Amino acid sequence: MDDALGKGSARRGAGGRRHAVVVGGSLAGLLAAHVLAEHAERVTIVERDRLPDEPGVRPGVPQGRHVHVLLEGGQLALDALLPGFMAGLRAAGAPRVGMPSDMVQWQGGRWFRRTEATTHIYTGSRGQVEHLVRARVLANPLISVLGSTEAVGLAGDARRVRGLLVRERGAGADAEPRTLEADLVVDASGRGTRADRWLSAIGAEPPEEETIDTGLAYASRLYRNTSDHLGTGALGYYVYPSADQVYSGGVLPLEDGRHLVILAGLRGDEPPTDEEGFTAYAARFPHPFIHEWMKEAVPESAPFGFRRTSNVRRRYDRPGRRPAGFLATGDALCTFNPIYGQGMAVAAMSAVALRDALADPRRVPTTRRVQRALFEASRQAWDISAGADRAMPGAAGSAVATRVVDRPAGWYLGRVQQRYPGDPVIGPAFRSVLTLTSPVSALFAPQVVRAALFGPVAETPSGPPLEREAPTG
Repeated sequence: MDDALGKGSARRGAGGRRHAVVVGGSLAGLLAAHVLAEHAERVTIVERDRLPDEPGVRPGVPQGRHVHVLLEGGQLALDALLPGFMAGLRAAGAPRVGMPSDMVQWQGGRWFRRTEATTHIYTGSRGQVEHLVRARVLANPLISVLGSTEAVGLAGDARRVRGLLVRERGAGADAEPRTLEADLVVDASGRGTRADRWLSAIGAEPPEEETIDTGLAYASRLYRNTSDHLGTGALGYYVYPSADQVYSGGVLPLEDGRHLVILAGLRGDEPPTDEEGFTAYAARFPHPFIHEWMKEAVPESAPFGFRRTSNVRRRYDRPGRRPAGFLATGDALCTFNPIYGQGMAVAAMSAVALRDALADPRRVPTTRRVQRALFEASRQAWDISAGADRAMPGAAGSAVATRVVDRPAGWYLGRVQQRYPGDPVIGPAFRSVLTLTSPVSALFAPQVVRAALFGPVAETPSGPPLEREAPTG
């Protein structure tokens, strides 16, 4: 039985010490390195970019300019991994948005009641979160970064990975790679991972892929708010998509006092990235509240677009001829339509799963066992994202089909979603599932089932609720 870190092997990394290598220095990679430093004498992060000293956008995170939210499940995971992290994020000015009290929201023809918050999200920039994580993780002397370096393959064979093939970025495809010896290689290289090629090259089997692609594309633009048009106590606006109304987007606050506007549509009707077209596109929403806000606010950047939004899940958890000593995590394992805001939370939750699997005193942390734990950490987010995207018109991919056995649950969840905007029982339960703090089974608690099956559809506001509701009781 193998051990993911090669503890049962006589072989070690350089100098006879266990060495773990992580491909990718973004959130998933940084947090994986943090966990591995408890089990290896040396951890090296291999990163194509030169990591910045300050918060900001970098080429290796192409969606970094766009809206990012940190769901509560991710907040809890970050505090578990890096105690006090969320307090530091708040101190750095990241906006904390109560749901539903602080947001004006529309979905499926209905406005959400702005009742007392039952969960909070953080809407600051991706760069800010990554910067604070990087500062904490790289303070550990056991962790180093090999920057401006590309991973180009694996060393080893179909039985065991023994290192990573790397070369200096920009050296050219003909440059001879060198081997960075390692007892464990973790692929955290993101949605552009090339691990399937790496595995094939050493005689192993790449994982099967499940895909769902709606063709969704989005564009974002920075604004400075110049009025109180967001309304008393409202921190943001959002329109959610559905099969009947495919346009989505919103206005969310950033840590520096500016706002980020995101507009999204489907294949063939993508939001433009020219100034006039971007503003005009917001008029397609079912209500003009976002369009009106944009016309009053001052733009502070050009619009920038993003198109790679398919859901892709790589089934490393299934049997196959794969080597010990190789794991995939983060977007390299499971990537979601970014419109649902799950990526940062799942990266943190996956690192917690890695920590727990490696530290479990009851079981040997074999590669397959640890990989299954990482898969389970992303399962609920996949079910949410993939389940919503399957219903969108034009969705394509290997995982689009709905099984007959799933149809009763789909019917029930439809009733839950219909009541979600205004029901005081269903709303909190559904939000806890969406923010990854409760399992999907929370929607089948007796009081939720009664409200979904026998309760009326609660009345909701007839127009944008610019005032939050007074607390009851």
